[in-house]
Amino acid sequence: MSIDSHVLRSPELQGPSEPAGAIRAIDKHSVHQICSGQVVLTLATAVKELVENSIDAGATNIDVKLKESGAEQVEVADNGKGVEEANFEGLTLKHHTSKLRDFSDLIHVETFGFRGEALSSLCALSVITCHESSQVGTKLVFDHKGHLVQKTPHPRQQGTTVSLQQLFSTLPVRHKEFQRNIKKEYAKMIHVLQSYCIISTGVRITCSNQNGQGKRSTVLSTSGSQSMRDNIGAIFGPKQLQSLLPFQQVSPTENVIEEYGLKDADLPKQLFSITGFVSQGDHGVGRSTTDRQFYFINNRPCDPLKVTKLVNEVYHMYNRHQYPFVALNIAVASECVDVNVTPDKRQIFLQEEKLLLAILKTSLIAMYEGGVNKISLNYTPPPSTSKNTPLHVDPHISIIRGTTQKTLQSFFKDPVKTSSCNSSLKSPLKYTRQLDKCSYQAMSCEDTDSQKDSAGSSCNIAEAKPDIQCSDLESSPPKVDSTSVNNETFKETSGNSHAVPEDPDTFSNAGEKQSSTVDAPVSLQRRTVHLQFSLAELGKKMRRLQDQQKQRAGEELLYRRFRAKINPGENHSAEEELKKEISKEMFKEMEIIGQFNLGFIITKLKSDLFMIDQHATDEKYNFEMLQQHTILQGQKLIVPQKLHLTAVSENVLIENIEIFRNNGFEFLIDEDAQVMERVKLVSLPTSKNWTFGPSDIEELIFMLSDSPGVMCRPSRVRQMFASRACRKSVMIGTALNVNEMKKLVVHMGEIEHPWNCPHGRPTMRHLANLDVISQD
Repeated sequence: MSIDSHVLRSPELQGPSEPAGAIRAIDKHSVHQICSGQVVLTLATAVKELVENSIDAGATNIDVKLKESGAEQVEVADNGKGVEEANFEGLTLKHHTSKLRDFSDLIHVETFGFRGEALSSLCALSVITCHESSQVGTKLVFDHKGHLVQKTPHPRQQGTTVSLQQLFSTLPVRHKEFQRNIKKEYAKMIHVLQSYCIISTGVRITCSNQNGQGKRSTVLSTSGSQSMRDNIGAIFGPKQLQSLLPFQQVSPTENVIEEYGLKDADLPKQLFSITGFVSQGDHGVGRSTTDRQFYFINNRPCDPLKVTKLVNEVYHMYNRHQYPFVALNIAVASECVDVNVTPDKRQIFLQEEKLLLAILKTSLIAMYEGGVNKISLNYTPPPSTSKNTPLHVDPHISIIRGTTQKTLQSFFKDPVKTSSCNSSLKSPLKYTRQLDKCSYQAMSCEDTDSQKDSAGSSCNIAEAKPDIQCSDLESSPPKVDSTSVNNETFKETSGNSHAVPEDPDTFSNAGEKQSSTVDAPVSLQRRTVHLQFSLAELGKKMRRLQDQQKQRAGEELLYRRFRAKINPGENHSAEEELKKEISKEMFKEMEIIGQFNLGFIITKLKSDLFMIDQHATDEKYNFEMLQQHTILQGQKLIVPQKLHLTAVSENVLIENIEIFRNNGFEFLIDEDAQVMERVKLVSLPTSKNWTFGPSDIEELIFMLSDSPGVMCRPSRVRQMFASRACRKSVMIGTALNVNEMKKLVVHMGEIEHPWNCPHGRPTMRHLANLDVISQD
C-alpha cells in the first residue's frame, strides 16, 4: 500500500540507533497519515464528507465546484451557520467534532458526520468561513498535520467554503492510481452526490466542472424543493417521473411472515415507515442496469445489500429483463440502527431486518399486482409435450444423437468387444462354417491386455462390413513352424439339434455365455499352436519398456492440466482451464484429426485432444469481426428529438461522440444551452427489421461512464450482429475438408474471446490426454 511505503521513509520510524525489531510507539504524524488514508479512500468520499458537513450546518444552498473532474481541485461552498472563531483550532484536528460529547450519543446520532476525522483526513485544504454572529469572514490555512498555520480576514457572507487541492498528493501510489482512473472516480462521485440531491429536500445543490481553461459546465442542479419527487425530476428529467410509482406500505402477509421465519405475535408494530418511488413493472420503463437505485435509512444514503437484492428479485417477477429505478427512505427508531460500521458509513446494521424485508416484499407485490401488472406479459407458455408434436431442430443444437449413430465416448472408452465373427453371421449354419476361421483371431483378442483396442477395432470393422472374412482381419500373425501345428478333426452327426460348446475365452468379450443351437452336422478343426517362450527374453522387454517410460517422464512432467468434464455444470471450470492453458498462438499449432458427427472438429495439440464446435466457433469469429469493423448507417430524423439527458449523461455523450457515430447515432450539440437540452438526436441507426432509440443511447452512456473511450455496442446491436453472424456461419451437418477445418481453428487465435459463441454456447472442450491414457 502507498501508506506503508510513505511510513517506511519517515525518519522518525527508522532511526539508525534502534534495532529493526524493537517495539515502539508510532509518531503522531504517521498515525495521522495512516488513519487519514483509511477514512478518505476516493473522490466520492471526499465530496461526500464535505457535503455532509454543509447539510449538518443547516445550509439551504450548497455549491460543489471541480477542476479537471476533481483531480486538481474540489471546492464546496454553503450558506450554513459557519464556524465560530473558538472552533478554528480544532476544525481539522483528529477526533474533534461538535456533534458528539461521548459514546452514548452515538445511539441517537442524527447528523451525517460525527467522528470528527473527515476534515482532518483532508489535510491539504483551506477554509473560508463566516459565522452567523460575525461581521466579516476569515480565511484559514492548515498544514499537513491539521494545525492552523494562517488566519486572515476575508470578505464572505454567512457560511463556509472548503477548498481541497491535489487530493491524495501526500500518498504517491494512491495519487497515481487516482489520476489514472479519474473518469471512473468522477462518475462514482456523481452517483453519490445524486443520492444527497434526492434526499435533501429544501436544499439547493449544484455541481459544476471545469476542464483546462474551458467553460465551466453544470453537472447537477436541484431547485431546493420540499419534495423528493421534484428532486428526482430535477436530476433525471421529467421522462423518469412518468414511469414512477409512489411506494405504498402494507403489513406483511402470513405467507411472507412464514417465509422469513417470523412470529406474528412478537412483531413490533409500526417500527418501519417506508416512503419513496419505484419504477412501474411494464417492460420498457425499467432500466438495463442498476445505475439509478438509491436507498436511505433515516435520510442517510446507504447500501443495504439484502434490501437491494429483494427489490430487484420482486421486480423481475414482472419485468424479467430490466431493473427498477428505486429511491426509498426507511425511517426507523435511531436505537435500532448502528451507523458506525465502516469509514464511509454506507454499511449499516439494522435490528429486525427480516421484518423490513417482509414488509418490502409484501408491499411491492401488492403494488404491482394491484396495478396494470395483474397479467405478466413476460409469461411464456410451456411447450406442448404431445406425442404428435413435430420435432423442431434448432440450428444452434451442438450435438445430434441418433439411434444408429455412434456416440463420441466410443472413440475413447473400451468399446463393447463383440466377437468379430458374430457380427458377420447371418444364420447359425454360417456360424458353424466360419468358426474354424475365427478361432485364432478370437483368441488373439484375449491373449494380452495390450491388444484389446486392436481387437475392438477389428470387431467394429467386421460390424461395418459383414462380408469381410475374419481371417482377412488378422494382422501380423506370429511366425509359427508348420511342423508344430497339429490338426485334429472330430465329427458329430445327428438328426437332432445339438448344442455347440463355446470356448469361454473365445467369446468372453461379447458377454455371451449361452450355447448356439444348430440343426446341421458339426465338423470342427482344432489347431494346436506351439509358441516359443523365454522368461529371460520377456524380462528384458519389460525392463526396456520401464526405462523408456522413465526417460519420457524425465523429459516432460505429466499432469492433468484439464480436469473439467464435458458437462453444462462445469462450463465455467472448463473455460477457466482453457484460458489458462491455451494461448492464441497455440491454435496455429493444432493438428486436425478429423470431423466428428458432421459438427465437431477433433484437433490434437501435443498429447491433448480437443473437440471444437464448428458452428459456434465460426459464429464467434464472424461476430467479433462485425463488432470491430461495422459502422452502422444512420437514418435522418425529420425533426431533431430532445433526449432530456442528465448533465452527467450529456457530458459522457459529448466526450465519446465518435463511438456514438460508429454505432449510427448523430446528434446536434449546443453547449451553450441549459442542462438537459444541450443534446438533440438527429439520426438513428437502421438495419432491416431492427430499430433503435433513446434506450440504446442510455445504455451506451452507462457503459462509457465505466469505461470512457473504449469502443462498445448497445446490447441490441450486439444481438443484431449475433443474428447476422449465426446466419453466415458454417452449420452443423456440413462436411468440411482439412483446409476448411484448419481455417476455423486458426480463426480462434485471432479473436479476443474464443471460448463461447455470442449466444453463450461453448466453442471448445478438452477431450483426453494421450499420455495419461497410455499410462493407464
